Amino acid sequence: MIEIKNLKKIYNGVTVVNVPGLVINKGETIGLVGNNGAGKTTLFRMILDLIRADSGEVLSKGVNVAESEEWKRYTASYLDEGFLIDYLTPEEYFYFIGSFSDLSKAHTDAELSRYTDFFNGEILQRNKYIRDLSKGNQCKVGVVSCLLQNPEVLMLDEPFANIDPSTQIRLKNMLKQLNAERHTTTIVSSHDLSHVTDVCQRILLMEKGKIIKDIRTDSNTRDELEEYFSVMQ
Repeated sequence: MIEIKNLKKIYNGVTVVNVPGLVINKGETIGLVGNNGAGKTTLFRMILDLIRADSGEVLSKGVNVAESEEWKRYTASYLDEGFLIDYLTPEEYFYFIGSFSDLSKAHTDAELSRYTDFFNGEILQRNKYIRDLSKGNQCKVGVVSCLLQNPEVLMLDEPFANIDPSTQIRLKNMLKQLNAERHTTTIVSSHDLSHVTDVCQRILLMEKGKIIKDIRTDSNTRDELEEYFSVMQ
């Protein structure tokens, strides 16, 4: 589904991403973990063609993302609140996003009804602009706007960071259900080892721009990661 070949990004003489090769298969749920400055967000942005590589390439369904717009049709991402149109209400934003998939307002409303528990009465019909919502609620808007697109590839950068524990559990269940029902290829970046090992089938550990571990998730994965980060301290 996604293949990376000899991907490298250098800032001011410092290599921030250096991934010689990586294959993410269709339907996999991938967790990307690492300390601050490990290169996770830069890699995310390179996969989404928001940052151009100094060398190498990212292929989505075999096509270089820097040379085609086709991958955008089936890819949805939420990196942070800066990607939202914050002068709209959540409803206006959802209708806007839904229009790209030819969803009518009625169809969009029907889809949104599936996320009533996730919204917890804090998003819809509150007469607030997105900019006036908390970061956690902005994250909810961003995540659901991705799901409205029914993507084949879903990318979420730190989706658990600003939401409360109940919402974290709901989000994990949503991601598991998405994988089980739609076989969506999902990449989640997170500092929370518990959440990422609970949701993801495979963990990529980044350090200084390199993927130094590629682990199939099992009952020992969290302990292995915690041991690594304890040593790093």
